[in-house]
Amino acid sequence: MRTKYLYKESFAVIGKLGQGPANNPMTWILPLWEVATANFLEITALAKKNELGEPLIWGAMNDNKESNKRWDESGKYLAGVESEIAAIAPQGWTKWQIPAQTYLVLSISMQEYPEAYLRFSKALKQLIIGTIHEFYPKPGNPSLVDLYIPLAKGQLSFCQSCFMPIDDFLKFGTEADGTINNDYCCFCYKNGKFTTEQTFEQFVEANIPFWRDNNLNNEEAKQCILTIFPTLKRWSE
Repeated sequence: MRTKYLYKESFAVIGKLGQGPANNPMTWILPLWEVATANFLEITALAKKNELGEPLIWGAMNDNKESNKRWDESGKYLAGVESEIAAIAPQGWTKWQIPAQTYLVLSISMQEYPEAYLRFSKALKQLIIGTIHEFYPKPGNPSLVDLYIPLAKGQLSFCQSCFMPIDDFLKFGTEADGTINNDYCCFCYKNGKFTTEQTFEQFVEANIPFWRDNNLNNEEAKQCILTIFPTLKRWSE
């Protein structure tokens, strides 16, 4: 599994729309993909392409009211392609506009999907601000998927040491010459070096009190930290 944090501008997805229960999604999502694939020529000209000329394939999710909220007992799913926002969906197809958001992106295999989805959904429960989307980076190979987990409306940075949201340039860390370091917050990185020389295990223990503020007990907070921190630059390297 590979991870990254990125900001994506608002974009549109045109696809085949379905709705069904959250506890057994494959029974109604897989038939959606079959219909979309069988009729793909109808939207080929509308699809945005990657550098190889391949369409950008998305499985977008939404709540039943289509307000970009997470599924509860049921939800909606759009199996299709990324398009220009001004594009008009052909008859029988639906277009959604996804808002600009900052995402944690998990690049995983379908075998890893169920466990990764549940683990990160639980760890980030208090931070996820909308529906999670699927992007298929290799058209024709549905066994690889990027999960786009939205963590902030618009553009926002997260410290790659402690995961603190950084919404002000004054909160960024600094290099020895005073220039801003875009990866770390000022509490973790200052004057070109980390402010502490703790091991990963020591850093985890030191951060548990901050995660308890999310109504978690010590063990729950620790498990969330152990899920998120290994995805951050300081600890993944």
